[in-house]
Amino acid sequence: MPKASDILSIARAELGYTENPQGSNRTKYGKWFGLDGNPWCMMFDQWCFAQAGAAYLLPVRTASCGTMMRAAQAAGCWVTWDYQPGDVVIYDFPGGADTDHTGIIESVTAAGVVAIEGNTGAGNDANGGQVQRRSRSNNLIKGAVRPAYDAEESEEDEVVTYEKLKDVPEKFRPIIDKLMTAGIIQGDGSDATGNGDIINLTHEQVRTLVFIYRGGGFDRKLQTVGMETAV
Repeated sequence: MPKASDILSIARAELGYTENPQGSNRTKYGKWFGLDGNPWCMMFDQWCFAQAGAAYLLPVRTASCGTMMRAAQAAGCWVTWDYQPGDVVIYDFPGGADTDHTGIIESVTAAGVVAIEGNTGAGNDANGGQVQRRSRSNNLIKGAVRPAYDAEESEEDEVVTYEKLKDVPEKFRPIIDKLMTAGIIQGDGSDATGNGDIINLTHEQVRTLVFIYRGGGFDRKLQTVGMETAV
């Protein structure tokens, strides 16, 4: 399961991205979502989760902050205090609608949060045309979606390695088996059937492979060998 750091790594890599032409709301996020030319702050959030194979962690696929808030409330994953990195924060700016803008919380401060936001800028907080890191005070926060992330591992945690397919956790095993069958993962050839091959994959490598698979990253190869794709 994805961690908050996975989503934030993807979001940070987008810092500085600008819609083109300026003022058009035309972006790769809107094109991916299917609503290019429309305000894209929530589409940016959705894109980041999808790139990590984690779209299922959000309660609804939407470009609307209000719809996201209501879906999170109905799903029991809406929080209004004790914000954490990886939360999808929704703002209520003075004079605007009840839900004006969104971002992904990167860190929490004494006065509010620091978030990576799409479609913001110094001249227009909620439609500024760029991906930026913004500091926001608590009085601007309506609440946040709390995805069910996997727990973060500390640097001192022992590295877990799976020697063979049978050692991989059951929830990941069918996908890893499929990737081996497709030739995407190679064993050492010690077992003619492949399933007993030495693979020596770490837990983190297994998770990464599963994320990529769920996001459709191996679909072309799977299609080439005549296997069912993920997307």
